[in-house]
Amino acid sequence: MSLGYAEKLSYIEDVGNVGMTEIFDPPRILQEKIERLTMMIQKSKHLVVFTGAGISTSCGIPDFRGPTGIWTLQKGGNALPEASLPFHRAMPSMTHMALVELERAGILKFVISQNIDGLHLRSGIPREKLSELHGNSFMERCSSCGIEYFRDFEVESVGLKETSRRCSNADCDVKLKDTVLDWEDALPPEEMNPAEVHCEKADVVLCLGTSLQITPACNLPLKCLRGGGKVVIVNLQKTPKDKKASLVIHGFVDKVIGGIMELLNLRIRPFVRIDLLQTIFTQALSLDERYVNWTLRVASIHDKRALIPFIKSVEVSFLGNHTMKDAELDKHPFTLKRRTVLTAEPFDVILKVNFSEGCGCAYSRIKIPIDFRGSADSLKRDKDHVFRKLKGKAVKGSCCGQNSVIERSVIMGPKSEITVRAIVTNIRWYDEKMVKTSGAGSLNNASFKKRKERRDENGTALKHLKPQIKHKVDRQ
Repeated sequence: MSLGYAEKLSYIEDVGNVGMTEIFDPPRILQEKIERLTMMIQKSKHLVVFTGAGISTSCGIPDFRGPTGIWTLQKGGNALPEASLPFHRAMPSMTHMALVELERAGILKFVISQNIDGLHLRSGIPREKLSELHGNSFMERCSSCGIEYFRDFEVESVGLKETSRRCSNADCDVKLKDTVLDWEDALPPEEMNPAEVHCEKADVVLCLGTSLQITPACNLPLKCLRGGGKVVIVNLQKTPKDKKASLVIHGFVDKVIGGIMELLNLRIRPFVRIDLLQTIFTQALSLDERYVNWTLRVASIHDKRALIPFIKSVEVSFLGNHTMKDAELDKHPFTLKRRTVLTAEPFDVILKVNFSEGCGCAYSRIKIPIDFRGSADSLKRDKDHVFRKLKGKAVKGSCCGQNSVIERSVIMGPKSEITVRAIVTNIRWYDEKMVKTSGAGSLNNASFKKRKERRDENGTALKHLKPQIKHKVDRQ
């Protein structure tokens, strides 16, 4: 989990058992248990998965109660562990993506998570098939209309407090609230109720990477027992619910799930991370009507004042007949102001968007055509279609950096063009035993060599990356 999240919580002395010994089933026993679990999954009619921090440790996110967990180290008076990459750049593990494939195949009916890292949603699990019992560090909710806002940055507070942003619904316009629970907060009914319903219907509840200590969440899996269902626990430590389980597996979650996917002959598709930004081009005539004063801003889609966490800087250059100097913007908000004669010929502004730590490539290029005598048309493309197209290109080319326009709106007084763009900022591949990634944010510090470059339709420089070695999945 996020260290920032742990620091925001209220102080509590009793955080349960910590630092328990890790147990590993012998290889032959582990394989037998994987095969047995696979048979149970194949026969199940209503499979529910219950997840904890253990499914995210291979993403570079520390757990709480493991030998080097946050609460374990804190209780011993030791320094807290360091995350291997920024929390907002963490990518789903093999287990996260395998659950997506099981859901798509119609096998997995519902996911219940105690995690607040947002990786289930980011992986592609449908929101209506997910209960996030303890909230989501990247989610804000409107308490009036119920709209949820999934952010690319970590929301600044916990404890269901008001944030600095407001609901975009014109009928509301009330301040949003974070969704992450503090110690004394009750589990929200909108998350708890469907979780209870699905556990009661389940014939198998598969618990992955959780110590099953936090009440009342830890009691949910046992609700399937009343209807004859079975509980399966995959964890490296003993849990208080082990005696109630039909099967207990002591092994790395990624290894267990990877083995199941292999036996089921289900492929785990790569994860492609897509982020959004908006460019805002505003122009106005000077008083003598000889010049155009114009401003170009690169802004977050969530809030014009919000930081864009995946952008480090923006380099601006110009194509065409002009006398304007190139510029480098390295402070938020990324804003460029210029004055140009009204009779200037059309020209292109080229933005080299330099990505921050944790992205899979160095930069992406965006071309913005400027014509003071004309006007761009408004447009709105199907977001899902654009995402599918970008993901297809990223996977086919084994690279990231592609970008595409999703929406453009033209506003008068002063004249403004607001364009929303989607950018592929990372990609990770999976198979049953190994994981590779296209750049920063890998499970280990892989070294990569550059290959030839090509350019997409927007002029994006795409760096083809090929791992020199594959890395085994980190510990759960």
